[in-house]
Amino acid sequence: MDLPSSVLLSSWLCAAFLGTAGAPEECERWDDLDTAVVHKDGHVVLAGMFPIHSKGVEQEHTYRRRPGSRKCRGFNLRVFRWSQAMISFIEEINRNPALLPNVTLGYRQYDTCGLEQLSVRTALSVISQPLKRFGGSCVSPSLPLIIGDSGSTLSMAISRVLNINRVPLVSYFASCACLSDKRQFPYFFRTIPSDVNQADALARLVRHFGWTWVGTMGADDDYGRLGIDMFTAEVTKLGVCVAFRVIIPKLPSGERMREIVATIRDSTAAVIVAFAIEEDIQPVIQEIVRQNVTGKQWVASEAWVTSTLISTRENVPFLDGTIGFAIRRAEMPQLKQFLENLNPLAEPHNPFAKEFWEMEFQCSLNTTQPVASTSEPTGYNTSCTGAERVRDTDSIYNDVSQLRVTYNMHKAVYAVAHALHNMLMCHHGGVSEGGGTTLTNTSCADIQRLQSWQIVQYLKEVSYTNLFGDVVHFDENGDPVGSYDIINWQKDGEGSVKYVTVGRFDSSLPPQQQLVFSQGDIVWHGGHREAPVSVCSDTCPTGYRKASRPGQPVCCYDCVLCAEGTISNSTDQPDCTLCQEDFWSNERRDRCVVKEIEFLSYTESFGMALAAVAILGALSTAAVAAIFLRHRHTPIVRANNSELSFLLLLSLACCFLCALTFLGQPTRWACRLRRTSFGISFALCLSCLLSKTLVVLMAFRATLPGNSVARWFGPTQQRLGVLICTAAQAGVCGVWLARAPPYPVKNTWLYRGRIILECHLGSVALFCCVLGYIGCLAGFCFVLAFLARKLPDNFNEAKLITFSMLIFCAVWITFIPAYVSSPGKFTVAVEIFAILASSFGVLLCIFAPKTYIIIFQPEKNSKKNLLSQRAAR
Repeated sequence: MDLPSSVLLSSWLCAAFLGTAGAPEECERWDDLDTAVVHKDGHVVLAGMFPIHSKGVEQEHTYRRRPGSRKCRGFNLRVFRWSQAMISFIEEINRNPALLPNVTLGYRQYDTCGLEQLSVRTALSVISQPLKRFGGSCVSPSLPLIIGDSGSTLSMAISRVLNINRVPLVSYFASCACLSDKRQFPYFFRTIPSDVNQADALARLVRHFGWTWVGTMGADDDYGRLGIDMFTAEVTKLGVCVAFRVIIPKLPSGERMREIVATIRDSTAAVIVAFAIEEDIQPVIQEIVRQNVTGKQWVASEAWVTSTLISTRENVPFLDGTIGFAIRRAEMPQLKQFLENLNPLAEPHNPFAKEFWEMEFQCSLNTTQPVASTSEPTGYNTSCTGAERVRDTDSIYNDVSQLRVTYNMHKAVYAVAHALHNMLMCHHGGVSEGGGTTLTNTSCADIQRLQSWQIVQYLKEVSYTNLFGDVVHFDENGDPVGSYDIINWQKDGEGSVKYVTVGRFDSSLPPQQQLVFSQGDIVWHGGHREAPVSVCSDTCPTGYRKASRPGQPVCCYDCVLCAEGTISNSTDQPDCTLCQEDFWSNERRDRCVVKEIEFLSYTESFGMALAAVAILGALSTAAVAAIFLRHRHTPIVRANNSELSFLLLLSLACCFLCALTFLGQPTRWACRLRRTSFGISFALCLSCLLSKTLVVLMAFRATLPGNSVARWFGPTQQRLGVLICTAAQAGVCGVWLARAPPYPVKNTWLYRGRIILECHLGSVALFCCVLGYIGCLAGFCFVLAFLARKLPDNFNEAKLITFSMLIFCAVWITFIPAYVSSPGKFTVAVEIFAILASSFGVLLCIFAPKTYIIIFQPEKNSKKNLLSQRAAR
């Protein structure tokens, strides 16, 4: 593989310079672009980039002279601890004979002040380090990679510069998912999980606690903007809505901060998810404290969830109960001793140690050594000697209780060390002893001529288990496993914040096991043990569905009662579920119950009344039959063919009894029986009445001289006529039962909430034939009886038949519209009423006068009285 272009260019320039007359044999050292550099030589020198100062100082450039060192402000004790931790870990590796034997690691640390332009400038300074002479040729010094920077935006800017020279960058705090794109950042690695994992974990946390209406806040950088975008995308899939999206500017104005806090205060969202580093979110928190905005539950990203800069006592009343994801922590008690042994006057010189010392002890350090620093000069009146003890102070610098980013720094340094170890243990043309792949040109790297591109493959393949039991390796995107602790801010006895681990997220586990909570240990904002509620609309109870509000997010809705026949048996149902055919919704619309089955039953009062009337009619008919049977030899019984009278009484009894078949639950045989018994009984009844009417007419004509028609209407012919008329109806009923008999059905369309059990007619045409035949018999009988009403007759038989047929026809004519218009079981009741009314009409009109004479006027029931009546006529 060819050397990088910058190396070739620098080597060519060095060779050209050495070739000039009088030129020194050694290569000259180039000046660093920034003089505030902590450095220590070694066989392999690692560059470290840290935002030790958080903000820059505006400087005017005239372009008439070379710009000086960049000035910065806002010394960050936490980041300074990270830089010191890197030195500590490198020294640990140098003391370890098993790791990189006979090789010493050095370092060069730079302050990037959290500025993109300064980070790029520093990266250029790293890849253009002073030339040294090895074996008579000029090559670049051994600076194979950079560990840094802390911000995602800074790391993106640096990576694009380093890509030109194929220099790998191992970040300890840049979590933006965009850095996983190997097409743009092929040499980027990191030991902090990608925000893809964090966004997914935060979305699942929000949904776990039932929050469907949340606000989001992010810094004006790639970390904040992309973090909000990814979180919004993931949380939307889970049915959660974002109430507002606020971007915190890098240079915030008072007016803008007031607008942001007003948005937070006025929103109905009780939960706020914030993606920002501590320096960016601090102005917002300060304005929240100033405006006394409480009642909000904060969900923090890993960048500030363990920030002591934010979790101060002044902020506790507004931020207590904060929950969020923090990168994994580790216990490093030995690091505390190293940090507290800091000496600002020791060698190698550390310009940041002097600034830390003066800020920590509020003094001016007496030193004769010229110090170059990126910070502005301090003006402390008190002097100090450097003999003060850091262990006597209490600051975030020597607080090792929450070593999270520091642990990432440990992983980064040791991952690089293991990659170098595997590379240096390789064999020519084979596989390295540490498991790494040999170089493509079948040659191993020379520690004295180590190039940046040579370590990239080994970084991709590095895998080791550290002292804390974690396996450190990079996936195909240069990312580690997504693993977080779930941190909850809780007050201690003194009113300060303590970070309590209440759960864990691990993306390497199965999905259902990735998010684990100890929910009983969580203390929410305001000291509550129950999770706060953050919804745009209250939860719709069972029996209701969500109806979206026009123009508003889907999480804002109204609760609408489910329609009849539909239910919702869980809360916040978007739609109601239709009950099955034989089921119906209860009053609360939360359960399907079996529909009420309705039919005209014997047990209900109306059915009992109809049954009683039918039985009364049958008993009355039997009583009349008994009276007639007892007085069968009397003239009134024998006057109009007693045989027909008894047959008529039998048919009437059948008519009354067939009404009982219409009561009770319809079954297969009950449906068939009720229709056929009705048709045949009434056909028999009307046949008897027709024969009686014909007998009256024929009896009158028989009295005329020379008329012999009477002999054709004797008892035999009468029986035969009744039999034929009834048999015709029986034949129609037989065809009906054979081809399309009546059958029971469940009528679910008449009433939605009830099932009407009824008998379907089967063949409507045959049913019409049965009714039509009965109608024809009744009509013919009525006409004949009406014609014979004035003929001389004993006991006015023709008139009685006329009245009975008049009632019969009137009942059944009115029955038709009543039958059609009656709903449900009342249809059957109308039919029973028609049967009973017509039967009672015939019984009373024909037999009541005769029975009255037999019982109450027996003197009229004699042959003498009969003859006197005839003589009177």
